[in-house]
Amino acid sequence: MTDPVTVAGTAEQPAGEPCVLLKLGEVVLKGRNRHQFERLLQLNIRAAARDTGLPVELLPREGVVVLLVAPQELTAAEHAAAVDRVAERVSDVPGIVRVCRAVRVAKTPEAAVAAAIELTSPASGAFAVRARRRDKRFPVTSSELAVIIGREVQKAHGLPVNLKKPDTEIFVEVDQREVFVFTSSGQPGQGGLPVGMSGRAVALMSGGIDSPVAAYRMMRRGLRCHFLHFSGMPLTGPESIYKAYALVRGLDRFQGGSRLFVVPFGKTQQALASSGADRLQVMAQRRLMLKTAAALAKRLDAAALVTGDSLGQVSSQTLPNITALDDAVRLPILRPLLGWDKTEIMAEARRLGTLSISELPDQDCCTLLTPRRVETRARIDDLRRIEGRLDAEEIAEQLAATAQEYRPELRRPAAERSC
Repeated sequence: MTDPVTVAGTAEQPAGEPCVLLKLGEVVLKGRNRHQFERLLQLNIRAAARDTGLPVELLPREGVVVLLVAPQELTAAEHAAAVDRVAERVSDVPGIVRVCRAVRVAKTPEAAVAAAIELTSPASGAFAVRARRRDKRFPVTSSELAVIIGREVQKAHGLPVNLKKPDTEIFVEVDQREVFVFTSSGQPGQGGLPVGMSGRAVALMSGGIDSPVAAYRMMRRGLRCHFLHFSGMPLTGPESIYKAYALVRGLDRFQGGSRLFVVPFGKTQQALASSGADRLQVMAQRRLMLKTAAALAKRLDAAALVTGDSLGQVSSQTLPNITALDDAVRLPILRPLLGWDKTEIMAEARRLGTLSISELPDQDCCTLLTPRRVETRARIDDLRRIEGRLDAEEIAEQLAATAQEYRPELRRPAAERSC
């Protein structure tokens, strides 16, 4: 473990060491299994931090994780910018509820006071001190520490105190080995569970608005998602593949190591149309997509499928049709957006940065060979008869076996990799 730093500082850099303080969420509620969640979360944090190209040290603490950036030959300003870059990157890691840029100092009231004074100025306005002891053995109580720091900041800068509506809040957290001081409550993290804790799934990625949001919601619940995209090739161009690639690359920042599998589905759709699917064309092809996804899931040791279905949003998402889709495979089909409306889904897509990509024009395979009237109450027996004519199970296995794999992982710029 790194020893607590000294109190000494300069006019350019606050007393202590700049760091990133990561607050854990529901991970801390996992009882006897908590160490498994924390170990996986730490691995995910380390992987994300490596994307910055900076040397980062991780220090586990009770309910928090501390990240230190080795200053090397950096100036104080460059060191602060490096800490900001690490904080920005790890804020995408599910399992973290808040990311704070803090100063780490020795475990004494004097060190905390010095850091608080350095982090404020006469322009800070009315202030309040929020002190908290995670280590109850610390000889000064939280309220006493807040009074001590408040008094010294007043002396140094002449600032008024306002506990209800302060212009500046000074947060002081006493840990087992050190004290953390910061003046911003930080930025929200993703919350949820560490990716990989809940297993693996295959997420069907259409290129539309819904499926990327659905995949993200399941990643946030600890699922590692592999992605499967059906293109209309050779009946369409490759535009939908480009979109799927861009969407998965954007989502990769939440889990890392993403894999995208692409299946050319155009000729299979033609075969379904030739079999007399008619009004059941959309449902028949969706069932075949699910069968293909299930075959791929078996190869990838995935235990579920993920779709962006929203109840009643389109004809294939009525309750009878959803029931007919569930009949197609034995794997559970997870639908995290089932109760969301389009406005809610678009708002989440906008927050994730996927909306602008999903709205790019392309020829989606789902729009190919669509009949003028689509069945909204599909009968399972009718769909099974269509599949029997084509040997749908065999087709699904062949499609899964010939899927082309891409790895659209998040890559940092070459200049950063050389740091």
